[in-house]
Amino acid sequence: MELLTVEPAAETQTRFFSACLDRLSAQGRVPLDDTEGSPELMLRALWFAAHGRPCSLAQAESLPLPPLSLPARLRLEDLVERLAGGAHVAHLTRRCSFMGLELMIGPEALVPQKETELLATIAVEFLSRAGGQPTAIDVCTGSGNLALALACHVPGSRVWASDLSPGAVALARQNALHLQVNHRVEVFVGDLFAPIEKSHGGVQVDLIVCNPPYISSAKVDALKPEVARSGPRLAFDGGPFGLNILSRLINESPRFLKPGGYLCFEVGAGQGPCLLKLMKTMSHYSEVRTASDPQGVVRVLIGRT
Repeated sequence: MELLTVEPAAETQTRFFSACLDRLSAQGRVPLDDTEGSPELMLRALWFAAHGRPCSLAQAESLPLPPLSLPARLRLEDLVERLAGGAHVAHLTRRCSFMGLELMIGPEALVPQKETELLATIAVEFLSRAGGQPTAIDVCTGSGNLALALACHVPGSRVWASDLSPGAVALARQNALHLQVNHRVEVFVGDLFAPIEKSHGGVQVDLIVCNPPYISSAKVDALKPEVARSGPRLAFDGGPFGLNILSRLINESPRFLKPGGYLCFEVGAGQGPCLLKLMKTMSHYSEVRTASDPQGVVRVLIGRT
C-alpha cells in the first residue's frame, strides 16, 4: 500500500482510509471472534489508536475520525499490516468494550467476549437483588471484566477477584483504577479462593461469578493460531476434559456463599447438561438452573445455596 505523503485534507483522508480498507479486503481479513466487527469498524478503531486516542470498536463507531499527521499515518499503516496478518484488533488498540465499559486490554488476559455478557447480565441482576452493600467474588478474573461490570452496575457493591496470572491481575487492577472503582474492587494473585481467604478469612458473599478455562487441553493444542492469540493458554486450558476448574468451582464455592447466595459461571457448548446433573446431586445447592444463548445452547449455570 502506497502512503499518501500530502498532509491529509478531507479528500486525502478519505482516500487513505479507502486504501487501508482495500489492504484488509485484499488479505481476506475477517473477524476472529465476536469482539471484532467489520473490517471498516476495525480500521476506524486502528485510526484512533494511530492518532493517540485509543478506544474500543464501540466508541470508534460513533466518533468522527480525527485528521492524521504523517507520523500517525505511518503508525496506522503498521497497525493495518499487523491486523491483516492476524493480530487481534483489541491487542492493537489495547481497548475493548464490555457491558458498556471501556476496558484496557493486553496479551496478559483473554479479550472479553461478547458472549460472556450473558453471564455478566445475570450476575448483575442477582447482585442487585441482594440489598444493602452486596458482596461478590470473581475467580479467574482475567482483565477484570466481570468484577468491574458488577462494581460499576451495582452501586455500593464490593468485589474481590483473583487470578493465577500476575500479569492479568496487574491489568485488572489497572482497569479498576481506570474506571474509578479501585476502592471497591480488590484483585489478588492466586488460585481461585485461596488468596481471598488468606486476606479476608472465611468471608461469605452474596454472589460468586466465574468465566473459567473450559476447553480441553487437546483442543487448546488444536486451536487456530489466530484464535489462540486472543489470550494466554492459561485462559483456555481446562485440563484433559476441560473440567478441572469447573469441578473445583462447583465444589468449593458453597463455603464462600451466604445462605441464599448464588454461584454463576460460564460453560463451554455441550458442557451444560452434565454439569447441571452433577450440581443437582449436591446437597449444598437448593436450586440449580441454566441460561442459554440466542441459539439455545446452555452457556451459564446458576446454583443457589
